[in-house]
Amino acid sequence: METKYIKIDADKDYENLKCAAEILKQGGLVAFPTETVYGLGANGLNSDAVSKIFEAKGRPNDNPLILHVHNLSCVDELVSEVTETAEILMEKFWPGPMTLVFKKSQIVPDSVSAGLDTVAIRFPEHKIAQKLIEFANLPIAAPSANTSGRPSPTLASHVFEDMNGKIEAIIDGGKCDIGVESTVIDVTENVPVILRPGKVTFEEIKELIPTVEYDKHLIEQSEAVKPRSPGMKYKHYAPKGELYILTGDPINIEKYIKENLTKKTGILTFDEYKMGVSHEYSLGSKDDLDSASKNLFEILRKFDDEKLEKMYGFMPCDKGVGFAVCNRLLKAAGGKIIEV
Repeated sequence: METKYIKIDADKDYENLKCAAEILKQGGLVAFPTETVYGLGANGLNSDAVSKIFEAKGRPNDNPLILHVHNLSCVDELVSEVTETAEILMEKFWPGPMTLVFKKSQIVPDSVSAGLDTVAIRFPEHKIAQKLIEFANLPIAAPSANTSGRPSPTLASHVFEDMNGKIEAIIDGGKCDIGVESTVIDVTENVPVILRPGKVTFEEIKELIPTVEYDKHLIEQSEAVKPRSPGMKYKHYAPKGELYILTGDPINIEKYIKENLTKKTGILTFDEYKMGVSHEYSLGSKDDLDSASKNLFEILRKFDDEKLEKMYGFMPCDKGVGFAVCNRLLKAAGGKIIEV
């Protein structure tokens, strides 16, 4: 299959999206930018089209997908109920990097929901994503546009590396602004539950919904919990080499790294802890967690580009969006933590 590459300026050239929208209408796959990461899109109401997502990614079919919409009115036909909690969150955070899990309606295919009675829906803020969905005039099912298990793509070049020849088109809209996937919240019960941390933080949500809780898997890092959301069950975001997360005093961490440093070792650090060694990449300042979220996946892919066999990463502060970065790092490392 020849993959069409479409370069789009986020502030113009929307007419060029119509050919990509037509591919979606005809049951094909299109990768597109959002404010979080690049998504791999298909017609969310077409089971055959949705099945192609799992095939292209090598994704287990018991891992549910997110439906992307371009306005609030699109939600009504996809869900059986919109709770008061959902309305509050939609009004505050949509469009934006938040996904809500509802009880699904009859028209949502089981292939999207992985056989569950719920469906995850997001209204992205990115203008290219909005226009693509509008032109297609259908909900777009889209996980991240990477091979399953690899770091999520924040540049179209990442998508091309994983998906060239497997999908019909890639839309290049530049680097994603946020860099980690959306916050996912289950709003089907009286107490809303955060299933995946993201840019919209626990603290921000709690200001509006004081009863909000984290799903227990986020606290326990348990892989035994049946997933209710994308990204809950399987090892994700991993570079090809072995990644270890180091915790403890930064001085001790630096000593440990230098004692174990080889030509095939990569370092994921912060500006304040840079050692001036080869294959060292900074997420930014330790106090700038937005930069950490924006740069994380790009750095993990650089480790692959350099064919590194082992990587050591500093753990960021776990407050605010830092909790989302910690979550992705732990997933990427398969839970391998070294205390020094």
